[in-house]
Amino acid sequence: MFPSALTAVLLTLVIAALAFLIGVNLATAEKRLQRIPRRLYTSEDPDFRRALGVLLGPPILSGNHVTTLVNGDRIFPAMLDAIRSARVSLCFETFIFRDEIGAQFCRALTEAAQRGVRVHVLLDWLGARSIDHGLLEPARRAGAHVEFYHEPSWYHLGRLNNRTHRKLLIVDGRIGFTGGVGIGREWTGNGQDPEHWHDLHYRVEGPVVSQMQAVFIDNWIKATGNVLHGDAYFPMLHPVGDMDAQMFASSPAGGSESMHLMVLLAITAAHRSIDIANSYFVPDELTVGALIAARERGVHVRIVVPNRHTDAPVGRWAAHALYSTLLDAGVQIFEYQPTMIHAKVMVVDGAWVSVGSSNFDNRSFRLNDEANLNVFSTGLAEEQIQIIEKDIADSNRMSRRRWARRSASRRVLETMATLLRSQL
Repeated sequence: MFPSALTAVLLTLVIAALAFLIGVNLATAEKRLQRIPRRLYTSEDPDFRRALGVLLGPPILSGNHVTTLVNGDRIFPAMLDAIRSARVSLCFETFIFRDEIGAQFCRALTEAAQRGVRVHVLLDWLGARSIDHGLLEPARRAGAHVEFYHEPSWYHLGRLNNRTHRKLLIVDGRIGFTGGVGIGREWTGNGQDPEHWHDLHYRVEGPVVSQMQAVFIDNWIKATGNVLHGDAYFPMLHPVGDMDAQMFASSPAGGSESMHLMVLLAITAAHRSIDIANSYFVPDELTVGALIAARERGVHVRIVVPNRHTDAPVGRWAAHALYSTLLDAGVQIFEYQPTMIHAKVMVVDGAWVSVGSSNFDNRSFRLNDEANLNVFSTGLAEEQIQIIEKDIADSNRMSRRRWARRSASRRVLETMATLLRSQL
């Protein structure tokens, strides 16, 4: 090995070691799940619904309708139209908020405040750090309440590692949006090239919107100390569809293991199929073990992840370190080729769907504030499977033989990346 190459490797190892030490100090001190839950029921058993509603959080509500929105050309117009239609209240929480797309939302929010709508905006300080703060001033002057979640302070530096990654828009307490999309130019278009990402977002109507509102208000209280309530935020909601759903949230301050447990329960309950599309797939040992156990009982498992078009190459390297184990078990892994895939979808047995903000990694399972919409609906599940199968057609399938031929330098990167897995 040439001296320059050796120096580069040593420097990389030192940086990785320092990052590992920082990660250890930032990691949550709470107890973690140590075993895969026992398999007591399948996804079709009433006990599975009962566990999701009693063990993990809010009850499952009937009478909802969920519309799938694919890519920015459909997502942003639907969200902006909903904001422009608001008459009473707007509650908006997101992680990424920037550039000319953020400016469009600022204008719509300002116009809503000017016509008397109660506007509440909660932006993650880290995710929205690049925004031009001047864009927010017209909205504030019009009466909108704009807050940043976990702004840095010398006595609370540790909470910078706890971000709100939730993506929520609730209009008049009656219409909700959630999914993977951030407010930025990379989400515009139709996923047609690497500059325009592929993502999914969801428009929600029905009684479950009240749970979406409650999830927003949970973090609004943390940020402001004020509670929002009354008919402006929680109107009477009547059934509008045939989907049973719950809005499930997690945070280090209120059950950091809940999202992780939800994923494990769903995988353990699967008896036919598991379909996952996720932009950041770096599961921990328990989740890997649950997926392998599912394969051992004959469950068909397909996972769609980004290829080289990703904004998190270290996370991709860490994921690659897990591929051999999963491929050996018969898990099918597909790397999406056209652009960055930013979707966050999980479908179990073609009947249960979980969508929202949560990635398939330790940061979402334990460190971030997340929110997922869980839906029992064969129709919605089939729609998500069709989207996933279309994405699979645009992906390269990873094979065990091909994976075994990867270079030694690639294996070194994977090993170093796994040291950071608790923070990815």
